[in-house]
Amino acid sequence: MPTVIGHHDVKDTKHWLASPRREEFFGPLGVTNIRTFVDPQISTRVAVLMDVADMDALMGAMQTEAAAEAMEYDGVLPETLVILVEA
Repeated sequence: MPTVIGHHDVKDTKHWLASPRREEFFGPLGVTNIRTFVDPQISTRVAVLMDVADMDALMGAMQTEAAAEAMEYDGVLPETLVILVEA
């Protein structure tokens, strides 16, 4: 099970941290151990670290309208999203 980091910018860090959408979106995909991080220098730069059971399912889900809606709700700036996979 690979560990994945997704980092991106957000509009409102407090809202992003409090949002239930990560668990709601990633949980049904078998994603576990989701942890959040905030850049101490630039607070609107954030990241999630998570264990992913099925990378194909995750990457497919990221292309859906549901992913876009979750990112919009969370205030994610999608053009800043970078996904890194443990090698």
